[in-house]
Amino acid sequence: MSSAAAVTTAASPLKTTADFTPAPSPTPSSMAVDEKPLFSPTLISPDVAAALPEDYTVRPIRRSDYHNGYLDVLRVLTTVGDVSVEQWNQRYDWMSARNDEYYLLVICDGTGRIVGTGSLIVERKFIHSLGLVGHIEDIAVEKGQQGKKLGLRIIQALDYVAEKVGCYKTILDCSEANEGFYVKCGFKRAGLEMAHYY
Repeated sequence: MSSAAAVTTAASPLKTTADFTPAPSPTPSSMAVDEKPLFSPTLISPDVAAALPEDYTVRPIRRSDYHNGYLDVLRVLTTVGDVSVEQWNQRYDWMSARNDEYYLLVICDGTGRIVGTGSLIVERKFIHSLGLVGHIEDIAVEKGQQGKKLGLRIIQALDYVAEKVGCYKTILDCSEANEGFYVKCGFKRAGLEMAHYY
């Protein structure tokens, strides 16, 4: 469903010191907003946290993760595009306002740098007594971090969240090449994915 993307940068004209305006210093209240997690950390599986490599952590995404490598990790998975801080903040705030639907989490190495991520989106149904279905999306692990079972831990962490918020099932789409990995994670083939791209 996704493909790798190349990242390019455009050269900009040289600027003099007169062209630079110092960025405003963050206030304590803005720093608190930037560090507030997207969802309650109590939904993070203690078993998953304990199974991570030494000094690695798993946590909900934060608004400040724009600066911690979040989008770079997603670029392993697919095209991300040029997302400005303002665009990031707008999307984050939109998701945060729906914090019972969007559960994005990250795995960080010992320095706090993001090395893996995954998302759970909760869909509300009329069927199954107004049941909830979890959709796992955007599982990505930085190339240099692959082979440490971080992808497995991300899936386990998202599955735990789905169960805790009351989903009756969790589904995901994957390529046939990745089917074996998801079977190891406890998933089974349950149909065929169809897509219509715009």
